[in-house]
Amino acid sequence: MSKIAPAVLMACAFVAWPASSHAEEKPLWEAGLGVGALAFPDYRGSDEVNAYPVPLPYFVYRGKFLKADREGVRGELFDKRYLELSLSMNATIPVSSDDNDAREGMPNLRPTLEFGPSLDVHLWRSRNEDMKLDLVMPLRLPITLEGSPQTLGWNFSPRLNLDIANVAGQPGWNFGVGAGPLFGAAEYHEYFYSVAPRFATADRPAYDAKGGYSGTHVLAAISKRFPRYWVGAYMRYDNLRNAAFEDSPLVRQQNYVTGGIGIAWMIGKSKRMVEVGDDE
Repeated sequence: MSKIAPAVLMACAFVAWPASSHAEEKPLWEAGLGVGALAFPDYRGSDEVNAYPVPLPYFVYRGKFLKADREGVRGELFDKRYLELSLSMNATIPVSSDDNDAREGMPNLRPTLEFGPSLDVHLWRSRNEDMKLDLVMPLRLPITLEGSPQTLGWNFSPRLNLDIANVAGQPGWNFGVGAGPLFGAAEYHEYFYSVAPRFATADRPAYDAKGGYSGTHVLAAISKRFPRYWVGAYMRYDNLRNAAFEDSPLVRQQNYVTGGIGIAWMIGKSKRMVEVGDDE
C-alpha cells in the first residue's frame, strides 16, 4: 500500500487533460474517481519494474490562482500571452531494499515530494489554437517523506511540450508529447545512486554519485473527456546514457519504457461557472 499512494499522484499527472483548446465557460471544479494500472521501475535506472492497480482520481480546479489540471497542482504567479510562472509538484515512490536486488542490505528509499517554480514560455500557437508548443522549465526542491524530512538539493527538467486538441480530426481526443533533458544536484543523485563503503559488496562497489546531467525523457499521453467519464493513457521513455551517475552499480538499465492506462467516472462538478482561457 505504501507504493500505491504515491502512484496515485503520478496518475494525476495525466488524468486531467484539457477537453478543448478554445475559450469558454466551464465549472470551477470537476471531480471523478476510477481505476487505472501503472507500470514503472523502482527508480530511474532500476531493472525491476512493477505494475500497480491504482485508484484513479480525476480532479480539475480552475481558480484564478490555484489550478489543478494536466500539469498537476500549481499556483499561477502570473500568466501572460507568451510567458507563465507557476508552482509545480511531483513525487517519487518508496522502495523497500528487501524487494530490490540491486539495493539489498541498503536503506530503503523513502517517498519524496518535489515542489518549486516553473517558467513556461509559449513558443507557438496554431491559428485555431488546436496546437501549441511550449518550453516548460520546472525547478523543484525534493523532500523525503516518512520520518525526519530531508532535503535533496534540486532537480531541473526543461522540456518542449507539443499539445494537440481534437487530434486527427476526432473531437475531444487530445494528444500531447514532451521531451527534454534532466538535471539534478549532487544530494539528489546521492540519495538514489550512491553506495556507502559499509554497504559495498563484491558485486556492488562503493560509489559516490555526482550532480549534473540525469539523462533524457520523452512523455506522450492521449485522453478524451466524455460527458460521464474520462479515459486516458500515457507512455514514457527514459535514457540514462552519459548521466552523471551512469557508472553507479545501482543503475541496471539505461533505457526503458513505462506507461499507464485509466478510466474515471464523473461524480460531481460545481454549479459555478468560470471563463477559461485558450489553454484550458
